[in-house]
Amino acid sequence: MKILVTGGAGFIGSAVIRHIIKNTRDEVVNLDKLTYAGNLESLAEVSDSSRYAFEQVDICNRTEVDRVLREHQPDAIMHLAAESHVDRSIDGPADFIETNIVGTYTMLEAVRQYWQALEAERSQNFRFHHISTDEVYGDLDGPENLFTEQTPYAPSSPYSASKASSDHLVRAWHRTYGLPVLVTNCSNNYGPYHFPEKLIPLIILNALEGKSLPVYGKGEQVRDWLFVEDHARALYQVVSKGTPGETYNIGGHNELQNIQVVNKICDLLEELVPDKLPGLDHYQDLITHVADRPGHDLRYAIDASKIERELGWIPMETFESGLRKTVEWYLENRNWCKKVRDGRYERKGLAQN
Repeated sequence: MKILVTGGAGFIGSAVIRHIIKNTRDEVVNLDKLTYAGNLESLAEVSDSSRYAFEQVDICNRTEVDRVLREHQPDAIMHLAAESHVDRSIDGPADFIETNIVGTYTMLEAVRQYWQALEAERSQNFRFHHISTDEVYGDLDGPENLFTEQTPYAPSSPYSASKASSDHLVRAWHRTYGLPVLVTNCSNNYGPYHFPEKLIPLIILNALEGKSLPVYGKGEQVRDWLFVEDHARALYQVVSKGTPGETYNIGGHNELQNIQVVNKICDLLEELVPDKLPGLDHYQDLITHVADRPGHDLRYAIDASKIERELGWIPMETFESGLRKTVEWYLENRNWCKKVRDGRYERKGLAQN
């Protein structure tokens, strides 16, 4: 296949592209606007491949999206481009409405026109895979409940509401126009190349620098953690083997409270970086509880039995093995982290706001 990946310079998108180039014979076209969280350095190990191409395009720009489809003639679309940080959505929801809703609409209309013009066999095999989040479901009541593909939507933040809107648009284009779509909803991702505003990389880097480790409220919020490379494998399974019109939930089977995650990171750093900054006895001493986020969901947890049953996917990493790989990666790639945090990769022209 030739697969067009939107948002391919982002955290999950770059993992998907690295997986495809390194483990399949497929070609990839990376379409990315390169906002603050898009970093082409995350693709350095595969960017020289003859099966990789990059287009710096905003998904809201219909003319440019049409051009990319026309010139590259993809067999499938993996739509990952999205604004994804909850705190940013609370402070400024407009970008989330524009990218996640208007951008998805623009992609759907461009792809619908492109798909309808394909010859019969290519049209039948074409797929539009929309990658979403478990946050569209809201939060869970009891400790035993899990999100299934039938769980009603109840988004809590501007971010999750915008993603829920995009999910509904994708399903409507399937029902109304017959567009062969696939939808996946995933739990919290973590792993290498994660932008440092997110919980796990933020805690790792702040601890190494002796800065406070901010935890919302008591840190009792429960999340199901999914190693990003496991997620990339799942997404490829869906786009290549999934049934059009179906939804697949993807989870890591790793439910932990945020405070537990922070403590596990501190424990790993005690082992891997025992020499701390002067005056710091234990990394846990840096934990600081801050006012809770408005509308903060308490618990997310995914039932991923459908994708295992129908497509044969299960996560390869436990949280312990994945977290160790993640911490070790950040320790070995401090220069990448520094450039991302001070914006040097943007000034080099690798990203534009």
